[in-house]
Amino acid sequence: MRFLYNISIGFYGLMIRLAAIFNAKAKLWVVGRKNWKQGIPKIDQDRNVYWFHCASLGEFDQGLPVMKALKRKIPSAFILVTFFSPSGFLHYHKRKHLADHVMYLPLDTVANSSYFLDVFKPVKIYFVKYEFWANYIFQAKLRGIGMYSVSSNFRGSQLYFKWYGRFFKDILRQINHFFVQTDESKRLLNSIGIGSVTVVGDTRFDQVVEVKNQMLENVKNGEVGSDFVKIENFLQDHKAIVIGSSWPAEEEKLLPFIIKNTSHKFILAPHDISEVHLHAIECKLKTTALRFSQYDGNISEANCLILDTIGHLSKVYAYGKIAIIGGGFTGKLHNILEPASYGLPVLFGPKYDKFPEAQILIAKGLAFDFNTASEVELKLNELLATADSYSSKIQETVHSFLGASDRIIELSI
Repeated sequence: MRFLYNISIGFYGLMIRLAAIFNAKAKLWVVGRKNWKQGIPKIDQDRNVYWFHCASLGEFDQGLPVMKALKRKIPSAFILVTFFSPSGFLHYHKRKHLADHVMYLPLDTVANSSYFLDVFKPVKIYFVKYEFWANYIFQAKLRGIGMYSVSSNFRGSQLYFKWYGRFFKDILRQINHFFVQTDESKRLLNSIGIGSVTVVGDTRFDQVVEVKNQMLENVKNGEVGSDFVKIENFLQDHKAIVIGSSWPAEEEKLLPFIIKNTSHKFILAPHDISEVHLHAIECKLKTTALRFSQYDGNISEANCLILDTIGHLSKVYAYGKIAIIGGGFTGKLHNILEPASYGLPVLFGPKYDKFPEAQILIAKGLAFDFNTASEVELKLNELLATADSYSSKIQETVHSFLGASDRIIELSI
């Protein structure tokens, strides 16, 4: 089976190179890995390397608090971060981080994984949430390197738990310890003979609360920067209804509500900020909207600010009253913990079963799902009158899950 896996990896690399001729993201994937050996830094011999692998930016956010906990315990640690996806590699620098070297993960061949591990010589490896690359894992096991899975979340539908998934089960069995989000993930791992599992929850709770606390401190001290002064001027002491990382499925249900409710302030942050998509939104909203990048900060009669930038959204929730988060109609729900950390009740589409944090808030009556425009309108009208009563309960729930990152470092170092 390993032979077939290596053939498939080689075929995958070939297909990506062919796709790069026509696809911009595939081209970034290929170009980012070109001559990767030449970019390897010289590392002082007295610094041990701790390697964190993140598929993309979301996983990087989950790894960040663990990296910080590691640095608190071992200040001399050299933190190496790898990404699989261009969307992670191109935007990680917008986060406050402690990484010493960041690069794309070379294709998972025997030659690449052997060279990578022999050069960097990591003493510990942390795979964040997903992505268990077979050759890197088997080669690390041969070298006796400790491997840990962080904030992982498993489902019974995955190959690891199928009768025909023996090879993939063997990959997981090489990992020294799993730090999972849920009891169900632990049960699934136990069912295939993996006993080194600890339920610690999602490390993003630690990350979003830290970002929130810093933002609120900046707001209190008037140190938010010119971008957020513009937002404050736009809101004119109102609290916003924030529509974060929206897709067309959410937008088509919410744009009529924005047009109809001119007395309320909205901040709309589309997931797709291409000119074509932004123009389409503006055509529907007409004079009720303006773009953040074109807004001069003067008082405006518009009631919707379109956030057409990357990197502001997580802090915009400080000015929010209610949040509607995109991705719930595709099964790829975006980050709901960011608004929840500020105590905002959260609404999203119906496909959230893969997201434990959504299930927790729904079960406690602190978040709400919707299917139609009429449903979301009804719930928004209700929350506009009652949102403040949810705030303390939501924040208490978020705070009850803090500490996962410190516990991971405590048990893995």
